[in-house]
Amino acid sequence: MEYKLGLLLSLLFGLIIGSFLNAVIYRLPRKLKLTWERSHCPSCKEQLKWYHNIPLVSYLVLRGKCGFCQESIGWRYPLVELLNASAYVLAFVTLGLGWQYAAHLFLASVLIVIFFIDIDFQIIPDLITLPGLVLGLAYSLSPGGIGFVPSLIGLLVGGGSLYLVAILGDWLFKKDSMGGGDIKMAAMLGAFLGWQKVVLVFMGSAVIGLIVSGVIMLFSARLRKERVIPFGPFIAAAAVVAIIYGEQIISFYVSNYLTVR
Repeated sequence: MEYKLGLLLSLLFGLIIGSFLNAVIYRLPRKLKLTWERSHCPSCKEQLKWYHNIPLVSYLVLRGKCGFCQESIGWRYPLVELLNASAYVLAFVTLGLGWQYAAHLFLASVLIVIFFIDIDFQIIPDLITLPGLVLGLAYSLSPGGIGFVPSLIGLLVGGGSLYLVAILGDWLFKKDSMGGGDIKMAAMLGAFLGWQKVVLVFMGSAVIGLIVSGVIMLFSARLRKERVIPFGPFIAAAAVVAIIYGEQIISFYVSNYLTVR
């Protein structure tokens, strides 16, 4: 009974926070106020009623349209809510309640916000990464945390690795090749995950970025011309893999390639 209740609460909490994340994704890069006040329709500017803002349910009942002007609501809104709710449920199933659960909820929501903001605006706001970096160091001291020293090393390895890549890229391409937001994001992830997993994130994001960028540029003449593809979404995707499968990947590598024969 307690397990089912925890599962249900994680789902509902994930949907509610997911609804707020939609507001963050829309407002933060536009420098609008981040408050819990009711949202308005981007098309007709009417302030939405409370029943227009019920996570996922309102979208389905309104058939993906504004309750006033009938303008279509983007598919991203329910997707963000579903992604966040799914992450919260997965965290509860795998970790149960506790500090690790709370840390994974924070990371899941932060990665979702970064993913969509960076796609649209090619920025990763300091308002997300810098507080997240501090929280990562603080979490390392909690029960179940990785410890302050491993967290600090992870921070330095994560941020330092991308900083070196940025310097090399600037030298090779004679222009800014990577934003500071990517570096701060990697440092934040290192503070939460430690150096081993953040190395996985670094390597995984490079592989994912290479594959996805190649496919996108193959089919998009605009991107071939602009040659600007945000790297934050690739870091976020690799971080999800490292969070879920990091222990197994590291154990597999150690047992198969670092065993003294």
